[in-house]
Amino acid sequence: METKAAAHNHFLKTIIIDDLQSGRTKTVVTRFPPEPNGYLHIGHAKSICLNFELADEFNGRTNLRFDDTNPVKEDIEYVNSIKEDVKWLGFEWDGLFFASDYFDEMYERAVLLIKKGKAYVDDLTADQIREMRGTLTEPGKESPYRNRTVEENLQLFEAMRRGDFKDGEKVLRAKIDMSSPNITLRDPVIYRISHAHHHNTGDKWCIYPMYAYAHPLEDAIEGVTHSICTLEFEELRPFYDWVIEECETEAKPHQYEFNRLNLTNTVMSKRKLKLLVDEKVVDGWDDPRMPTISGLRRRGFTPKAIRDFVRETGVSKNFGVVDFKMLEHFIREDLKLQAPRTMAVLNPLKVVITNYPEGQTEMLDAEINPENPEMGTKQIPFGREIYIEQDDFMEEPVKGYHRLFPGNEVRLKNAYFIKCNDFVKDENGNVTELHCTYDVETKSGTGFTGRKVKGTIHWVEALNAVPAEFRLYDSLIFDENGEEEETEGASSFLNRLNPGSLEIVQGFVEPDMKAAEPQDKFQFFRHGYFNVDPKYSKPGAPVFNRVVSLKSSFVIGK
Repeated sequence: METKAAAHNHFLKTIIIDDLQSGRTKTVVTRFPPEPNGYLHIGHAKSICLNFELADEFNGRTNLRFDDTNPVKEDIEYVNSIKEDVKWLGFEWDGLFFASDYFDEMYERAVLLIKKGKAYVDDLTADQIREMRGTLTEPGKESPYRNRTVEENLQLFEAMRRGDFKDGEKVLRAKIDMSSPNITLRDPVIYRISHAHHHNTGDKWCIYPMYAYAHPLEDAIEGVTHSICTLEFEELRPFYDWVIEECETEAKPHQYEFNRLNLTNTVMSKRKLKLLVDEKVVDGWDDPRMPTISGLRRRGFTPKAIRDFVRETGVSKNFGVVDFKMLEHFIREDLKLQAPRTMAVLNPLKVVITNYPEGQTEMLDAEINPENPEMGTKQIPFGREIYIEQDDFMEEPVKGYHRLFPGNEVRLKNAYFIKCNDFVKDENGNVTELHCTYDVETKSGTGFTGRKVKGTIHWVEALNAVPAEFRLYDSLIFDENGEEEETEGASSFLNRLNPGSLEIVQGFVEPDMKAAEPQDKFQFFRHGYFNVDPKYSKPGAPVFNRVVSLKSSFVIGK
C-alpha cells in the first residue's frame, strides 16, 4: 500500500530539515504514543500519518508506543484495536514499546529527583492539591509537606512502592515553583498510588507514573528526536523539558506541537465516545456513526481516503474546524473508479408489467462502472414484476416531476420504457402496486430513437431479488463549531445527540449481490456508496451501510 507523504510543506518539515542540516540530529525518530484506554478516532489518524510519514520521508524510524501508565482505565482490548488500526491505515512501526517497559527506570529517575531535592512525598488529597495550586492570576500555596528531608522522602517513596499506603493516601510531586505563571510547573504530581492490576506488569507495581512525567522519559529512552504532540500539550512543554534536564537523560528529545483535527458535527472526545458505548447509544466502538477508525472502517471508508483527507487538512499551529464534508469528498474520490455500480431499491413499490410474458425472464447488459470501462459489463435479470422506489411514483405529480405517474412514461435503467396505466391502493389509501406496460422496441443498447422520455429510474427484478437491509447514517451530534467542552456533564451531552442518526430500511438488491462479502463496496444508483457490514451481514442476507451520498456541494480549495 502506498503511504508516502504527499508533497505538503509545513513548519515541522522545516524544523527537521534544519536539524539534519545543522547536525543536531543524524536520524529522525518519531513515535505514535496512544494511551490504551479507548479506540483511536479520526483525530488520531492525523497524528499517525504525520509521525509515520515524516520519518518515512527522511528515512527515519517510527515507534508505536503505548502510554500505559493508568491501569484503571486501560485494557488489552484497546492495545489490540490500536495495532489493527495503525496497520489498516497502511503503516508498520519500527519498534513496539510500552511505557510499562520502563517502569523500573522511571522509578530510579524519581529516586534521583528526590536525592537532588527536586521531588517530595505529599500527604495532601487530590482536592487539596487542586485548591492550593492557585489560578492564572494568583500563585499557588506550598504544601506543608514540601520541606520533608531527602531521607524521609526516600523512605516514604519506598513505602509507597511496597504498598504500605492506600490509594490516594500519598503522592510524589516534583518540587519546582508554586508561584510559576505556568500552572503546570506548580509542583505537579509525578507518581500516585493505585492498587490495580496492570495488563502488562500484573501486580508488580502499586504506584504508577503520571503521563506528563513518563512521556518525556519514554521519548528519551527510545531516542526519539522529534516528539510531536497536539497543541493542548504546549503548556506541558516546560515540564517536559524540566523532566529531561533534571532526570539527566542521555538523549535530549524536544517536543513540538501542531493543531489537532476538529471536525464539524463530530464527537472527538474519547471520554464522550466511551460514554456513548457505555450507555449503549451505539452498538460498540466500531458503530459506523462513530468517528473511530474502526467505525469508519466498518462504515466503508478506505485507508487511502483517510490518509488523503488528513494530509489535506494541513499542519500548523492555528486552531481550525474542518467540514466533515471534506472527508466525504475524499471517500467519493477513492471509490468512484473502483466501486461497481448496481441497483438497489430501499423503499420498494411493486410494478407489474402487464404486457410482458408471464413466466419469462431475460438477461440485460449493464456497465459495471461507466467511469471505469475496464471493469466491463454484467448481466441483470428482467421480468414481468419488478420493484421501484416508492418516491419514483406520484398519483398527483407536482410541477417538474418526471418520474412515474398515471399516463406518464419513463425509462427503466438498462431496460425498456414503461408507462403507468393503473395502480392499486390498500385500505389506508397507500399505493401498493403499479400496473404498467412496456415497449419492446425501446430496449437499452438497441439505438432506439423513436421518442424521448425525461425520466430514468432504477429497479430490481422481483423474482430473483435479494432482500437486504440498508443502514442510513447522519451525524451523531450537530455541532458546526467542532468544539466540545470536556467539562460538559453526561446528561447534557446525551441530550444534544441527534435522534435521527440512524435509519434502517428493508429493500432489495440485484441477485449477484448474494456473493457480496463483508467490506465489499458498491455504488447504488441515486443512493450513494455502500459497504457490506461485517457485523450483521449473513450469507444471502446482506446488510449495507451507506458510506456517503453521491453528491456534495463541498469543493476542495473553497
